Amino acid sequence: MKEHFLLDPDVIFLNHGSFGATPRPVFESYQRWQCELERQPVEFLGRRSDDLLNAAREKLAAYLGTSRDNLVFVTNATMGINILARSMNLGPDDEVLASDHEYGALDRTWKFLSQRSGFKYINHPTSLPVADAEQWIDQFWGGVTARTRVIFLSHITSPTAMIFPVEEICRRARRAGILTIIDGAHAPGQIDLSLDKLGADFYTGNLHKWLCAPKGAAFLYARPEVQSLVQPLIVSWGWESLTPGTSRFVDWMQWTGTRDISAFLAVPDAITFQAEHNWNLVRKQCHELAAELRRRVTNLTGIPALYPDSTDWYRQMGTVLLPDSVDICELKLALYDRFKIEIPLIAWNGRKLMRFSLQAYNTQADVLALEFALRNLLQQ
Repeated sequence: MKEHFLLDPDVIFLNHGSFGATPRPVFESYQRWQCELERQPVEFLGRRSDDLLNAAREKLAAYLGTSRDNLVFVTNATMGINILARSMNLGPDDEVLASDHEYGALDRTWKFLSQRSGFKYINHPTSLPVADAEQWIDQFWGGVTARTRVIFLSHITSPTAMIFPVEEICRRARRAGILTIIDGAHAPGQIDLSLDKLGADFYTGNLHKWLCAPKGAAFLYARPEVQSLVQPLIVSWGWESLTPGTSRFVDWMQWTGTRDISAFLAVPDAITFQAEHNWNLVRKQCHELAAELRRRVTNLTGIPALYPDSTDWYRQMGTVLLPDSVDICELKLALYDRFKIEIPLIAWNGRKLMRFSLQAYNTQADVLALEFALRNLLQQ
């Protein structure tokens, strides 16, 4: 599969989770759309864009297990969460409950808005290592109070790469009258999704990561019953018009002024590419590599893993703990400068983590190269 990607062949790339990588056929489709836009911008953006975007949303909705008008394209999950967080109309008597594993940029989003509006944003801790889903759910739900208005939670976390049991949290929240906002930045393409079944009120996910679409492709989903709560981050022509056959939610979000929509239009090609290359098997093999990498590094360091070795907790992306004595800045530089290994090292909640991401272009040779490099560097 490596030949299908544009990555530098001299780099051992174990960091797909940060920005993704786009296969050559999908990237070529993206560039064709850009060329088509430039040939006749008025025709493309002024007269065709709605139909083109609707067709792309149709295929994406089928892939995600929902209906076309329950989702709109956004440029990334951070933008999706900003739209939702600013739409919640929260005040001093309200609380937003999150875990202590949330993505730093979105922690900042909620903290920024809490300082302006007076609501309380809570990063509720859960103990690690985790034993089972019931334990985690009960611990997290222990942070709910009578003032909890919104639960904000990652589906797959950024620092720890854990898959959270969000379906049960969404079920409990619906019963308690609490809105759920799920950050699915790492989910589409890495795990199967059926958004209507999942039960979240709102969900946003990146498509440029594990679905391998071009950069700048993501989506925002809202259940029909709560779409009226979503306010546009950018007010444009859709504010006072209703396009025949679309919803207010789509009209308000779809047209935000002149922009390159080519990344959105290439999303169906990313879905097709993965279907044509038996991506269920690819994901299975990537998980097996991830499990091997995890075993080799934990054997090397002697530090137990944070969560069970199970597809319930991680798939193609995972984390391992590093010794407290390690300078992670120096180690990261040495891994890249001396061994050409691209992998993120993270300081999180007093722990030092290495997060690995394996995609179709990775092989066992990459895993062995990381083990070799770590063995040499940690001895030093």
